[in-house]
Amino acid sequence: MKILKHLFGKRDKELDILQEEALQSPLRTVVKNFTSNKLSIGGLIIFLIIFLIVLIGPIFNPIDLSDKEETQINVAPGMNMMKVPDGLKGNVKQISTGATFSVGIDNDGKVYVWGYTKISNKIDIAKNMPSQKEMGKVVAVSAGFDHVIALNEDGEIITWGSDRMGQCKLPMELKHEKIKQIAAGYQISYALTESGEVVAWGNENLNDVRLTKRNGNSHIAKISVANTTLMALTEDGEVRHLGSQKSDISNIPEDLGTVKDIVTTSDACIALLEDGSLRIWGKANKSEKEIPEMDGEIVSMFAGRYHITALTDKGTVYSWGSNSKHQTDVPKKATNVSAIYGGTYQNYAVTASGDIVTWGLKGYLLGSDELGRDVFTRILNGGRMTMTIGAISVIISTIIGIIIGGVSGFFGGWVDIILQRITEIVACLPFLPMAMILTSIIGNSMSENARIILIMVILGVLSWPSLARLVRAQVLAEREQEFVTAANAMGVKKSVIVFKHIIPNVISVIIVSATLDFAYCMLTESTLSFLGFGVKLPRPTWGNMLNGCVSSVVIQNYWWRWVFPAIMLGICVICINMVGDGLRDAIDPKSNER
Repeated sequence: MKILKHLFGKRDKELDILQEEALQSPLRTVVKNFTSNKLSIGGLIIFLIIFLIVLIGPIFNPIDLSDKEETQINVAPGMNMMKVPDGLKGNVKQISTGATFSVGIDNDGKVYVWGYTKISNKIDIAKNMPSQKEMGKVVAVSAGFDHVIALNEDGEIITWGSDRMGQCKLPMELKHEKIKQIAAGYQISYALTESGEVVAWGNENLNDVRLTKRNGNSHIAKISVANTTLMALTEDGEVRHLGSQKSDISNIPEDLGTVKDIVTTSDACIALLEDGSLRIWGKANKSEKEIPEMDGEIVSMFAGRYHITALTDKGTVYSWGSNSKHQTDVPKKATNVSAIYGGTYQNYAVTASGDIVTWGLKGYLLGSDELGRDVFTRILNGGRMTMTIGAISVIISTIIGIIIGGVSGFFGGWVDIILQRITEIVACLPFLPMAMILTSIIGNSMSENARIILIMVILGVLSWPSLARLVRAQVLAEREQEFVTAANAMGVKKSVIVFKHIIPNVISVIIVSATLDFAYCMLTESTLSFLGFGVKLPRPTWGNMLNGCVSSVVIQNYWWRWVFPAIMLGICVICINMVGDGLRDAIDPKSNER
């Protein structure tokens, strides 16, 4: 009975680690030891999450290497560009959108500002706005690139924001004129008087504006600001270009007929004709020319930088053009709309019930860089590039290290002497300077894709010596085992003995080394790219994203451009090292006691 109880009864105590190793397979022991290390498991989970994000993320958020947008330069992290203030909801009279901020007025003439309003360290559109008492009851507003114009019920124009080019200094001729319309552009301001003449002030060198009566500056009913010029609609329904330079947008079609309304994107003009149809000319992209079929007649419209939004008499909204910032993704709830507003990349639709529906660019999760590119998108795609280069480099170095280390350790003699001298020569080469020299000499004559492949090969070819020595030491110990002697006696080929019998017995050590080398190769690639010898811009990697952040101005004022890539790279490398240390301890549990 005692024997049966001993065989089939519950154990009174857990087996110690030496007894378990005797009963379990080596793989199960390694897995058990690794999973018991909470630090390593945590590092593995974090790394796998980041790996999956950078692997799958670019599929849903691809990168356009030609993308750059001067209106979105160095925007801080945040998703508040279309966060309409509560006081404006249900009481909207007008909304105007600038580059990264919006300005609105309610039916009581009160002004609201929201979005990314910090233009510089000293200029903030929201903080520098005059008090409501100073402005009075405002009846119209217009937001420019970095300044705002407002018109109150007394006909006074109020301006604030950047005045670097004099765009906030009112000219003398406006003091005795009644204003019908105001408009703000890039470092320039416009006012349309009741007499139908346009007055401009600000940077007229950058903006092509020629306001003379000979040029048709009279009997103007509406003005519309393009990228660097001005278009106008006369009281007779004629479209005019109020500039002196010839361009695509100035080439107005002769067969337009009578025009009821005009709006302008960055470099194109859209005219609403008397018969209700639309006509587009200028430097319009293909998507801007694809006018959708609309249910009803257009009653109002506006244009952003590269898109157009229209409202029909049946309360339906249509948006078309570029959708790079989701500015044409009209929500389903935008029905029974009574008014539409917007600009650059934002859209606001006011429903009959007073609700405000928004769509377009809400902001940048991790900010934008010096060319107006989304840092989050570049981190996603750059992470995939950095990890790909690191992984393939490790595969190359591991293959070379296993072959040289295995052959050197098994055959010994003159083979071992020659291979170890080669290993020492490669190991003595200054790794980083050598990689920089090779990529600069060979890579400059290659295409970008070929250059990336070259970087992988260089990193792999220069980083195998440590693994080769480790494999050699393990093979030297394993080749004296009985199973190797038996294989030799049976006439098994020596190459089969090395790579089929001995190497699998030391694979755990190779995995640990390759894991740690993965982090090393990622750091090396990032270092090369940071120094300008790796992957070239505009293709992102975590290394070259840090390249533009060596300026003290960037470090102090635009911290998001270097903090987030550095954090991602640092977290990945630390997690990989924790996994490697955990694997090493799991393979050799007694190492913790030493």
